Amino acid sequence: MPELPEVETVRRSLAPFLTGVTIRAVTVREPRLRRTLAADFAQVLTGRTIAQLGRRGKYLYLHLDDEKIWLVHLGMTGQLLVEKTENPPLPHDHVLVTLSTGHRLRYNDPRRFGLMLIGTEAEIETVTALGVEPLSRMFTGRYLREKIQRTQRAIKDVLMDQRVVAGVGNIYASELLFRAGVHPSRVAATLTEAATDRIVEATKTVLREAIRHRGSSISDYRDGEGKRGGFQDRFRVYDREGQPCSTCRQLIQRETRGGRSSFFCAACQR
Repeated sequence: MPELPEVETVRRSLAPFLTGVTIRAVTVREPRLRRTLAADFAQVLTGRTIAQLGRRGKYLYLHLDDEKIWLVHLGMTGQLLVEKTENPPLPHDHVLVTLSTGHRLRYNDPRRFGLMLIGTEAEIETVTALGVEPLSRMFTGRYLREKIQRTQRAIKDVLMDQRVVAGVGNIYASELLFRAGVHPSRVAATLTEAATDRIVEATKTVLREAIRHRGSSISDYRDGEGKRGGFQDRFRVYDREGQPCSTCRQLIQRETRGGRSSFFCAACQR
C-alpha cells in the first residue's frame, strides 16, 4: 500500500496538470471500490475546478472551487494517472476524468481497495481520523512519549497507527526503526526519552529521503505520470531477510506480527 512518500510523490507529479483545471466530464466504469462511489459522484464532480492538491497521511486531498474536497486513497493497487491523449480504457480503469486542458485523469485499481468520496472538510475528517503529520513540527519526542506512556503495544504498531502518526506504514516503519536502533517488537512504553527522540528524528529523515527518491516501487506503485520510484534501491532492512546488515554485517531477520512482516537487525536494534 502506498505510504506517505508515495502519495506525496503522486501529489507533486499531478499538481502541475490539475491545479486550476476544470473537470469537463466524469465516467464511472466501476463504482464498487472499498466504499461504493456515491450515486451522484460524477454529477457532483463535473464542472468543478481543482483549486489545489493537498495530502494528509496516505490520502490525497483535491480541493475544489466549491470548498469541498475530493478525497482519494489509493488502497493496495490503485494508480491515479494523467494522460495527454485519450487511449482506450484499460482493464481496471474504474474512473475516467476528462479535464479542460485535454488531459485525462484515470483511476486504475485491480483489487478495488481504493477510496474516493467528495465532502466538506468536516465530513472528510470523520472518515480519515488522522493523527499528526510526521514531517510537521507537531511530531516531536514529547508527543510520541505522551502517546506511548500507557500502552503495551509494540512500537512498530504504534507508528503504523494512523490515529497517532499519519502516513507511516510497514515499509517505512521498518526502515526508520533500523535507523533509530529500536527493535520493532519493543514494548513502546519501555522506550527511553533518548530512544523516542531518535525515532522521531529517523522518521523525518527516512520520509524526506524517500520523497527525494520519489517513493518505493516494489509492486504496483507509480507516480501520476506512470514513473517508478527509486527508494526501494536504498532499503536497509525492508525485504532484505538473510542479507547482511549494512552496519554490522549480521544477517537481517524477519518476523511476522498481525499478518505483516517486520525486518530488522537483532544486533543493531534493541
